[in-house]
Amino acid sequence: MYLILLGAPGTGKGTQANILAERFGWPHISTGDMLREAVAAGTELGKAAKTHMDAGALVPDDLVVKMLVERIRQPDAAEGFVLDGYPRTLAQAVALDEALTSESKAIDIAFYLVVPDDELVQRLGGRWLCRNCGAIYHELTNPPLTPGKCGRCGGELYQRDDDKPETVRARLDKQKPPEDLLAHFRSKAKLFEIDGAEEVEDVTAALIHGVSEAPGNVWS
Repeated sequence: MYLILLGAPGTGKGTQANILAERFGWPHISTGDMLREAVAAGTELGKAAKTHMDAGALVPDDLVVKMLVERIRQPDAAEGFVLDGYPRTLAQAVALDEALTSESKAIDIAFYLVVPDDELVQRLGGRWLCRNCGAIYHELTNPPLTPGKCGRCGGELYQRDDDKPETVRARLDKQKPPEDLLAHFRSKAKLFEIDGAEEVEDVTAALIHGVSEAPGNVWS
């Protein structure tokens, strides 16, 4: 079973990918982690990727797909994998499909975690830092006992520009899965939308149910 998790930043893709990987015994493949590991290991593809990364450029799609194919050839991915946050464009999806076809494989399900923008802004835009000791707080998950004041040292809390709601909202508009990418998987009857605003356990249950309903599934 080969799965993709799609969604904007803050939808919980990484968390759910880890849960599914542990539940079914599949590797959780994140392209960012994969690139860093290949560079650290000094593989030929890793060396090629490092050239682009050192220049501050994006690693070309064809190189990323080659690395993905190399990764899924490893024994731990023989029965399946969970691919987190890739592909991000239609061109990447088409290249991935072609590469998997050459390996006699195919993506079985593309889960799309959907969370309203306002909720994502709350999740991603609620971080505050202490100017004095660097302690990190979050308005929802780890609020300070006294608003604006660090509970550790009493220092002033501030919000970085990147964490301000207006900045987060602008970033979300650029980082959501594009409609043509969603349409690609929808046309193959492989796109399943999941309400990512629910509690983590409920989202996990919906994902596991989706896996259990997939044609040819033996993992339920």
